[in-house]
Amino acid sequence: GSNAIIFCRSRSSAPLFLARLKNHGQTKLSAKIEHKNQHNNIITMGAEEAAAAAAAEASKKEKKKPTNIVIPPKKPKLSKAERRALQEAQRAAKAEGGGSKPKPKKGGGDNNGAASNNKASGADDKRSTAEGAADGEGQENISGSSATDNKKDDKTVSLFSHLPQPKHPTDQHLSSISSTIDNNLHPAVPTLGHLYQTHSLLGGNARCRAMLQTFALLLQSYTPPPDTRDFRVDVDHSLLKPAFQYWTTQCRPHSVSMGNAFSFLKLAVANLERDLEWNEAREILLESLEAYVTERIQYAGKAISRHAGSKIQDKGDVILVFGRSEVINRLLLDAALTDGKTFRVIVVDSRPLLEGRDTLEILSRAGIPCTYVLLNALSYLMMREVTKVFLGASALMSNGSVLSRVGTACVALLANSNHIPVLVGCETYKICNRVQLESITGNELGDAEEVAFTDCARVGPSNRWGEEKKKDGSVLSDWKSQPNLKLLNLMYDLTPSSAVTGIVTEVGILPPSSVAVLLREMNPDSAFKGTD
Repeated sequence: GSNAIIFCRSRSSAPLFLARLKNHGQTKLSAKIEHKNQHNNIITMGAEEAAAAAAAEASKKEKKKPTNIVIPPKKPKLSKAERRALQEAQRAAKAEGGGSKPKPKKGGGDNNGAASNNKASGADDKRSTAEGAADGEGQENISGSSATDNKKDDKTVSLFSHLPQPKHPTDQHLSSISSTIDNNLHPAVPTLGHLYQTHSLLGGNARCRAMLQTFALLLQSYTPPPDTRDFRVDVDHSLLKPAFQYWTTQCRPHSVSMGNAFSFLKLAVANLERDLEWNEAREILLESLEAYVTERIQYAGKAISRHAGSKIQDKGDVILVFGRSEVINRLLLDAALTDGKTFRVIVVDSRPLLEGRDTLEILSRAGIPCTYVLLNALSYLMMREVTKVFLGASALMSNGSVLSRVGTACVALLANSNHIPVLVGCETYKICNRVQLESITGNELGDAEEVAFTDCARVGPSNRWGEEKKKDGSVLSDWKSQPNLKLLNLMYDLTPSSAVTGIVTEVGILPPSSVAVLLREMNPDSAFKGTD
């Protein structure tokens, strides 16, 4: 927009310069016009694409769902007991229905007939889908009503519904033995399972010892098949695992001591030489079982008795024990009969097992002064007389917590609040590598009928199943018919490590914080590692 004065050297060069300047201006103007046209084209293309995308989205929204598709309703979330009841109801319905045979296909063998059959089958599939969905909805309503009825009749406490339900002993014990013989199980397996199931064998040591003795009997009477390639696999899968699974699933959940001993036996089988003769391998396994019982149970009990006996004074101690523990009874007997110490024992007991009566009988026959009380009188005695508390253990967790008979945690916590030392006697083969902080996730349910049985005149554990528990006129005789009443019978509880003064093992008296170190040192893998 500004004016410029240009001087030329000659008249002839002026017109040539003006022509060049005019051509340069036209070229620049045309470039500007072309750039503007391209920009307008880009804007136009973006607007068209946006309009097409908006139209496609609008068409999707306006698109209706097909009417021939049947969407089944969402299934409600069911609890474990309701799912089990639903499965049983479906099995019963399937057994009553008997099933229908498929209809024969119609049509000729030519291609046209095959095409028509395909079309017809497609239509039939659509109709069957819709009918199946309708039938499923009706079946769901029926099963839901049955699950609701079963939920009303369910007497399981919901907080412990994840635990396996207790197995009730039946009167057809001989028939079960004959059926297990047909399933290639030795008769000793269901016999021991019946003892587990009826609580005739109580205590971690007794149950583990009986299991190992039964395994020794099985090994003595077993011969691998002649066509086997590796007898170790055959012994593990055909002899050991079926017996252990039968005890665990059909009778009673195994204890930590049984699980560790079974792992030891499996490891002993796996570490055998493949080229060994079966008779030689059997002798090695039998010697390993005998050594395990002798070293890990018997000698361990003697060492625990020696270590814990040093904490008992020569005269004047009042020792409190709870329930029954094999290692604690041995400790007290050795202190009184072998060491000649004078002390008094307070035996605390609780329903429904009343195991403290067996402890009372053992100690009284040995001439040890005893006092027998129930758990509800514990607070009075703890504040007045007790000087030491000795407790048994079913398992020892890696964080120092103690799993024992239900009521043990109550005794330990009350003693700790009264500044009374609490010593727990536990063999190292009962140590578990699991960490547990409460008694809910890992526990065992007992028979609720034991809680309903209010008569305390029990002589021994084996008498509980042989007599009629329900009596006319008892308070809990008809507890199952009462809709708002549920009974809970827990077998174990967890004592926190803060309530335990020391843990007495065959290694010595250790604080609960050293259990993890002890677990690493007592690893069963080291028992079969070769030495250089």
